[in-house]
Amino acid sequence: MQAMHSFKSFLKSGHGPTLFASFLYFTFSCCVWVLNGAMAPFIGESFALSPAQQGLMLSIPIIAGALMRFPLGVLSQYIGRKNATLVEMGLIALALVFGLLFVRTFNDLLAMGVLLGIAGASFGVALSLGAGWFAPQHKGLAMGLVGAGNVGTAVSVLLAPPLAQWLGWQSVYGVAAVAMLLPMTVMVLFAKEPPDVNSRASLREHVACLFEKDGWVFSLIYGVTFGGFIGLVSFLPTYYHDQFGVSKVQAGQLTMLAAFMGAAVRVFGGWLSDRWGGVNTLTLVLTVVTVTLVLVGLSSASLVLTTVLFIACFAALGAGNGALFQLVPLRWPASTAVAGSMIGEIGALAGGLVPNAMGLSRQYLGSYVWAFVFLAALALTMLGVMRVMQQRWTRTWVDKGGRARSSLPAAAQAQLS
Repeated sequence: MQAMHSFKSFLKSGHGPTLFASFLYFTFSCCVWVLNGAMAPFIGESFALSPAQQGLMLSIPIIAGALMRFPLGVLSQYIGRKNATLVEMGLIALALVFGLLFVRTFNDLLAMGVLLGIAGASFGVALSLGAGWFAPQHKGLAMGLVGAGNVGTAVSVLLAPPLAQWLGWQSVYGVAAVAMLLPMTVMVLFAKEPPDVNSRASLREHVACLFEKDGWVFSLIYGVTFGGFIGLVSFLPTYYHDQFGVSKVQAGQLTMLAAFMGAAVRVFGGWLSDRWGGVNTLTLVLTVVTVTLVLVGLSSASLVLTTVLFIACFAALGAGNGALFQLVPLRWPASTAVAGSMIGEIGALAGGLVPNAMGLSRQYLGSYVWAFVFLAALALTMLGVMRVMQQRWTRTWVDKGGRARSSLPAAAQAQLS
C-alpha cells in the first residue's frame, strides 16, 4: 500500500503520459532493432549464410545503432526531444518498408541492418524525454522505467518467429512498419516537451568523459553489461537453433525468457545500487556474468541447464545496466546527460562484438565455447579494473561500495570539476 502511494506521488511529481510515451517509443524501437536477430534462423536458411556471415549480419544493426545515437541527440537539441522521436520513428517505418520491398541479396540484407540501426539510436532521447519532467531525486526511477523498454527485445524474439513462419520473414518488416503507428500516435497525442533545459552540448563536451580514465572504465563496463545484453539477444535464436536443433519458433521463445529477465531486472539494479552501492552491485554482476558464461560454454549438451544459465546471466546483465547508470550522475553531476550519452554509445558499440565472436568461433574453431570463454574473460577483466579504480573513487566522489555521498569534500569537488 505504501509502495503504491509512493509510486503515485512519483507520477504526480512529473508528467506520467510523457513517461509512458517514452517507454512505448523505446520498447518499439528495441523490438525493431533486434528484428534480424529474432528472424536469423529464417534469414540464414534463405540466404544459406555461413556462421561468420550470420555474425556479421547481426552485428551491423547494433554497431549502426550505437553510431546513430549521437546525431539523434544533437538533432533533439535543435528541434526538441519529442519532435526528434517522431522524426526517428518515421525513418524507422521507411526503413521497414525498404526491408519489405527491396531486400533480395546478402548485400541488401547488410544495408537493411544499417537501417535497423536507426531504431537503436533511441536510447538517449527516450530517457531524456521521459525523465525530463521529473525532479533530480526522481530522475533515476524515471530513467529506469523508460529503460525497461528493453523488454521490446523479448517481444521481438517472441513474436517475429511465428509471424515469419506464417507470413514469410520479409513480411514481418511490413507488420512492424504498421505497428510503429501506435507509438507515433501516443507520442503525438500525449507527450509534452519537458521544461528542463535541453542545452546544446558541443562535440568536445560530449567526448570529454573519454579523456578521463573513469570515462573509459564506465564505457567498457557498460560494454560488458549492455553490449552483452543486446549482442546475446541478437544471437541467441541462432545459437538455440544451431546448437540444440529446436524449431525456429522455439528458439525465439527460449530467447524471450532470458531477454525478458534482463529487461525486467534493470530497474531492480538501479534500486539495489541506491541502497547497497553501485560498485558492490557491479561486483556481484560481473562475477555472475563471468561464471554463467563459462558454464554456458561447458553445458552445451543440456538445453534446460543452458536456458537456466542464460536467465541468470541476463538477470545480472540487466542489473548491471541499472547499477552503472546509478554511478554516472554521481561521477559527472554537472554533465550527466552528455557523459551518459557517450558511455551508452561506446557500450552499445561493444555489443557488435558478440555476434561476430560467436560466428567466428563456430566457423574457425568448430564450437561456440571459445566465444563464451572470451566474453567471460572480458567481464572478469573489467571486474578487476573496477576493483582497482574504486579505491580512488571512494576517496573522491562516492561512499564505500558506491553509495551516494550527501556532500563531497572541497578537494574532491575541485578534482571532479
